[in-house]
Amino acid sequence: MQQYQRDFIQLALEHQVLCFGDFTLKSGRQSPYFFNAGRFHTGAALAALGQAYAEAIIASGVEFDVIFGPAYKGIPLGAVTAVALAQKGVDKPFCYNRKEAKDHGEGGTLVGAPLVGKVLIIDDVITAGTAVREVMQIIGEHGAEAAGVVIGLNRQERASEDCELSAIQQVEQQYNIPVISIVQLDHIVRYLEEESRDSDTVRKIVGYRQRYGVSGQ
Repeated sequence: MQQYQRDFIQLALEHQVLCFGDFTLKSGRQSPYFFNAGRFHTGAALAALGQAYAEAIIASGVEFDVIFGPAYKGIPLGAVTAVALAQKGVDKPFCYNRKEAKDHGEGGTLVGAPLVGKVLIIDDVITAGTAVREVMQIIGEHGAEAAGVVIGLNRQERASEDCELSAIQQVEQQYNIPVISIVQLDHIVRYLEEESRDSDTVRKIVGYRQRYGVSGQ
């Protein structure tokens, strides 16, 4: 595990972005942990978050021309990532979309830099892949192409009971692009074990991973 990954997990714990307990997910599954990126809501937390995204992007070696933050959570994530990358000498244009078109001023649904070339999508998680498919349509309409998607956490679990692939694997296969995550669930388990955190929590997460997890990630 890289230092930026350890720092990201620690940051998520400090701000209760990563919580442990008994949570009902949108899928109906009972999960022993929950990840809510909306709780990164202080200036310092957002600055550190941007650094984590930037480190993951640089480590991946992905090539891109513009950063895209899909509404709504992807907008601040894309912005702080663009700032962090610029601080590391990778200064790229940033663009985001509105949910509804603006009929005055500059108009349209896109704000910021032109959506051209290879587009790197920044978001928090991929649950069902619906948001990514919407973004892919936007990118295609502007004659650009997706370079990849960057997310905070890869839950490493099957998209549905009758599917052996995760939503992330489905996106990668459907669009032939990489999905880059700052951390995977396995990283969280390893961190908790190394830090001698609650062994019962670790046991429950490992059991959840065994029941719903995917291989190859």
